[in-house]
Amino acid sequence: QAQLVESGGGSAQAGGSLRLSCTLSGETLDDYAIGWFRQAPGKEREVALCISSQGKITYYGVFAEGRFTISRDNAENTVYLQMSSLKPEDTATYYCAGKSPGYYCSAYDYNYDDWGQGTQVTVSS
Repeated sequence: QAQLVESGGGSAQAGGSLRLSCTLSGETLDDYAIGWFRQAPGKEREVALCISSQGKITYYGVFAEGRFTISRDNAENTVYLQMSSLKPEDTATYYCAGKSPGYYCSAYDYNYDDWGQGTQVTVSS
């Protein structure tokens, strides 16, 4: 059974950077699209961006454009989310989610079958 585990969350100052990791176990990452979502307290979950099994990147959240990048290392079964120029409003729990087959990404959380437990990101001003 596929399992996703996020890591790399923590605290950062505004303007700083963090890199989150999402590691898949139980399946091979080659066939998966991985999306990153986030949820701040009292707010709905929102989608940031996604990388398809072919490596195509799709940005869904305006907040992610120009500041977040995503990459994948299939040999390590891991997807990375690099966040820079962090803002206090980026404070949230970040989740990675997987869908297979993963040729196409999706902005909708119901299209993803597997979810990580989330990792907290806190940005202070």
